[in-house]
Amino acid sequence: MAAPTTRYAKSEGVHVAYQEFGDGPINLVFVPGFVSHIDNYWTHPNVVRWLDRLGSFARVVMFDKRGTGLSDRVADLPSMDQRMDDVRAVMDAVGFERAAVFGISEGGSLAALFAAHHPDRCEALIVYGAFARFTSWFPTDEALEGLFSYIDTDWGTGASLPLFAPTSEGDVAFQEWWGRFERLGADPGAAIALMKMNSQIDITEILPSIHVPTLVIHRADDTMIDFDAGELLAERIPNARLAVLPGSDHLPWVGDNPLGIIDEIEQFLTGAISEPEADRVLATLLFTDIVDSTALAGSIGDERWRNLLHAHDNTVRGELERFRGVEIKSTGDGFLATFDAPARAIRCALSIAETVRPLGLEVRAGLHTGEIHLVNGDVEGISVHIASRVADIAKAREVVVSRTVKDLVAGSGITLEAYGTYTLKGVPDKWQLFRASV
Repeated sequence: MAAPTTRYAKSEGVHVAYQEFGDGPINLVFVPGFVSHIDNYWTHPNVVRWLDRLGSFARVVMFDKRGTGLSDRVADLPSMDQRMDDVRAVMDAVGFERAAVFGISEGGSLAALFAAHHPDRCEALIVYGAFARFTSWFPTDEALEGLFSYIDTDWGTGASLPLFAPTSEGDVAFQEWWGRFERLGADPGAAIALMKMNSQIDITEILPSIHVPTLVIHRADDTMIDFDAGELLAERIPNARLAVLPGSDHLPWVGDNPLGIIDEIEQFLTGAISEPEADRVLATLLFTDIVDSTALAGSIGDERWRNLLHAHDNTVRGELERFRGVEIKSTGDGFLATFDAPARAIRCALSIAETVRPLGLEVRAGLHTGEIHLVNGDVEGISVHIASRVADIAKAREVVVSRTVKDLVAGSGITLEAYGTYTLKGVPDKWQLFRASV
């Protein structure tokens, strides 16, 4: 899905940035967590897949709360009442008379408060990784001071990622994205001010006043918001249903089965889970990988590695665009992409290997042509595994292809030299491989 247009709603003279996407029959307001930047959401394939799935059964509007992201910065700390006004302003701007309201993390507290005060506008309430009391997030003053110290000295580096998504620790590309998320979400001063406001949150007493259908979703081992917080919400909100999912990540679009969260929401709102839309197509798959990336990162240090990886990613994406490849995802130190023409895929791989050399990097690549399943922006099937295994065999600056690719590029001017016959881990039979050059 392409990024939707960002527009602005007016709430008490404050401009609140919002986006609308999806074409399902249900109106849904998505209330983000602590900070957000709605344009930046669409720059990471995991988040895009997650939002795309949400929009498959709902007409969704999401926004940056005042003081964050693309919304106006404000001189004074915004109260929860003002933030509820922002929800109403966004609903009015898109013509939602009533809607289901879905809040994550701190946004769950706001969504719950909105449901209690405005049942005339709220058809249903869904919260994920949420809490009634701020102490479920930071139980002590010392813990909160630790966050303030991080914001003061390291905000924007993404070094907080292991707290929000422990399974992503070591994923340099994702940490870079998370660092940008921090910088774009709020400046350090605003982030500290917002957390001081959040530290006053305690909506425990209003929970029994919520009389709309409610779904509470919580990962069992959430490292950020204690599971007891989800249980408290489900116990205090009349007739609320608690959906417990496996995993330790607080960020909803990473970790164990992130689309399972959306499945729970769809089941709750529609009574059924739709089958993922799948297409079977023939494609050439390209895997790239930086050779000895772990050792290189250790030798040059975190900051230089982040800068180098950023330059690598920009270079590879430029070549993919030039050769009309479709980026499926970053693998941390490489990429998976698809092409509708195998010769173009090989030329792209060869070009990538050369264009990253001035950066001091060596890349290897593997290609295979076969049938794949396109499911919600991702690719599945045995062909994906074959291409990955071929890339694993390649050495520095080599582009290695399967026999299937070789047979399809005759007359293209590409030279393919026999590379040997290999058993590919987890893939049946033996495979003839070839090294490409021009």
